[in-house]
Amino acid sequence: MTQRSIETVFRAIPTSDGAGVRLARSLGTPKLPALDPFLMLDEFRSDNPGDYIAGFPSHPHRGFETVTIMLAGSMQHKDSVGNTGDLSAGSVQWMTAGRGIIHSEMPQQVDGLMWGFQLWVNLPAKDKMVEPRYQDIDPSEIPTVDIPEGSVRVLAGTMKDVTGPIGGVATDPILFDVTLEAGASLDLAVPETHNAFLYPFVGAATFGDQRVERGHIVATRRDGDTVTVTASDEGARLLLVAGIPIGEPIARYGPFVMNTEAELVKAFEDYRAGRLA
Repeated sequence: MTQRSIETVFRAIPTSDGAGVRLARSLGTPKLPALDPFLMLDEFRSDNPGDYIAGFPSHPHRGFETVTIMLAGSMQHKDSVGNTGDLSAGSVQWMTAGRGIIHSEMPQQVDGLMWGFQLWVNLPAKDKMVEPRYQDIDPSEIPTVDIPEGSVRVLAGTMKDVTGPIGGVATDPILFDVTLEAGASLDLAVPETHNAFLYPFVGAATFGDQRVERGHIVATRRDGDTVTVTASDEGARLLLVAGIPIGEPIARYGPFVMNTEAELVKAFEDYRAGRLA
């Protein structure tokens, strides 16, 4: 067991997206533009309807995957080929945009707490033009591993012979939702083949000898197979996200992520011509 060292730690940057939804962006910023294969991580959290009620009206995607993790509130998704579904508290959606989709994500509540994450995951060149697909995961389908002084929801990957429901993803992702009681420690196994980051979103945690407050991203180096997390005196809840890097060129602008500028131009041309979905 070899401990991974920390590459960088910094606080998520306040911004807005969609029709003015306020959020905090940690990955996909000037400080950390990407961590192959991951392109962006946003946390949206507010009990002020004005911060989220306008949602994310219809918009296109091509060439990557979006992962929506709902902690509180309700969001409805619809797309250009007739798919629809409701994301409730505790649910997860892994959407593979592939060759292209136009979809919307709209809040289904007029007040109360709306809280969750959206993660963008790149696709390798061979998969960028696959047919779109969804993996909509109900909270009841997500297994929980009980550990001393805490628990781990296994969304993707395997922990203690428990495997999460998300599968068939090229980057072999690990996605854990970890809860630790005050002062508890946990060794999290991460293959040396994977890039990985962590994001405390309740309380604070210590990684090695560095304390990290909620709302900060912790990117690790690929120099070990374990990350040890110790919760602060108020306990902690955090995401562990890891995946195999793709190692290909990225041409990215707005809602499209391709390998070359020519492919990016083609994506915009297809969208304008109505050929995306």
